[in-house]
Amino acid sequence: MEIMIPNRLSILGHPQRLALFRLLMRRYPDRVPATELARALELKPNTLSTYVNALMQAGLINQERVGTSLRYAIDMDATRETVDYLLHDCCRGRPEICAPTAYPSPIGDRSMTDRKYNVLFICTGNSARSIFAEAILRDLAGDRFVAYSAGTKPRTELNPFALEVLEQNGHDISALRSKNISEFMKADAPDFDYVFTVCNQAANEECPSWPGQPISAHWGLPDPVKVEGLNAEKSLAFHQTYGALRNRMTAFAALPLSSLDRMSLQRTVDEIGQSLEEGLSK
Repeated sequence: MEIMIPNRLSILGHPQRLALFRLLMRRYPDRVPATELARALELKPNTLSTYVNALMQAGLINQERVGTSLRYAIDMDATRETVDYLLHDCCRGRPEICAPTAYPSPIGDRSMTDRKYNVLFICTGNSARSIFAEAILRDLAGDRFVAYSAGTKPRTELNPFALEVLEQNGHDISALRSKNISEFMKADAPDFDYVFTVCNQAANEECPSWPGQPISAHWGLPDPVKVEGLNAEKSLAFHQTYGALRNRMTAFAALPLSSLDRMSLQRTVDEIGQSLEEGLSK
């Protein structure tokens, strides 16, 4: 192991290889297609290939072929091994030095009061998917959660098909609006317990540093706004996206949040994003 660590650190010392590693870390446990990685990082295919090969040789990421597509994911065992090696001498006998950064307090420790959990859903345009998530969680479990949504590049108006689907499912749309993520990065913004990305593009972007290190996960879904064809086909895509998000919100709202430690919560919200993708191509 000690022979590998300097090599891993050297590999990560390259800014673009580090950017690739960080992107895959944000997407963990997803396996991300090479074409999406190249597009997100604005790299030529041959350049991306050089970077992923270096990270694979260092054992930091692994590869899987799905049909004709190569997909990549973080090797979490190797990553933990590397971080543990760096922190070992620091933490030996003095865990208080490293614990606040490496191992944040369980979410339950922050929530042993009567306050509700604050949840933020992020996508690019904040006109459909994240708006669906905000409205669904608010109406499904508003007694336990305060739901918010935002976009990294929000549209000026909400998508009319999305509004129609929400109204058909009995949601009040009067207070919904498209919001920039910057609204939630101000000093007076809520402290979030959970932050979820619901589109790949937003998840691939550099994330802000949220105070309190909330539980985060990627629940990516295809963008119904991009569906072309007849209005009936577009409407169907929005209904399918709404249904997929409602399934995820139902599973999330049913979790015994106050009785789960942070690691269990993180694993469970990751599993929700992974297990409810049937029939939805990423």
